[in-house]
Amino acid sequence: MTAGNKVRFGGGEWTVVGIFDAAGSSFDSEVWCDARVLDDVYKRPANIFQSATVHLSSADAFQEFKDAVTRDPRLDVDVSREIDYYAKQSQSMTRMITVLGGLVAAVMGIGAIFGALNSMYSAVSERGREIAVMRALGFGALAVVFSFLVEALLISFVGGAIGCLAALPLNGFTTSSMNWQTFSHLAFAFQVTPSLLVGGIIFALGMGVAGGMLPAIHAALRPVASALRSL
Repeated sequence: MTAGNKVRFGGGEWTVVGIFDAAGSSFDSEVWCDARVLDDVYKRPANIFQSATVHLSSADAFQEFKDAVTRDPRLDVDVSREIDYYAKQSQSMTRMITVLGGLVAAVMGIGAIFGALNSMYSAVSERGREIAVMRALGFGALAVVFSFLVEALLISFVGGAIGCLAALPLNGFTTSSMNWQTFSHLAFAFQVTPSLLVGGIIFALGMGVAGGMLPAIHAALRPVASALRSL
């Protein structure tokens, strides 16, 4: 949207006279106009507001300001920091995103584990000759388990790294969603942080271990004599 464009809401047409950048803060979700004009459009009483944002001289001045406002008998207000206010207003949306994201991650994780199981069982069946020779040469069951787990971890690490690279373009991507507690749109930006990338790699390694453990144990417990006879 640029200056000069027209938008329709409140039963009227509004002309955009300027655009401001709030550096990714919650104000990027807002449209500003004269309060008296907006009250007249929506037929609201004058000088009645749901909320007011105050810019303090410093963060330490918050408690002094809160005490002064709450002691005023003419006002009935709830004073809170901006970050606490938006955290409270977005509790339902945050809970919904967390639950849905957890369900999607769980379903995808289960699918990835079954994929790893299929791949590793195929590797065990295709490498029966190598496993039998290794066991005949004196390699123990733990060595076989360790070798297959290392392979599963390498595969899962590569898959996790590719997933992290695929998520990087979303860093800073801005979208909006309806806040059903205030019935307003809230714009937010995706942040792909180093801790999230590390967590994704660890999650991928965990799925690799879960998917590679059973095939590795199956390979280690396979009888050497029967494996050699099947060659």
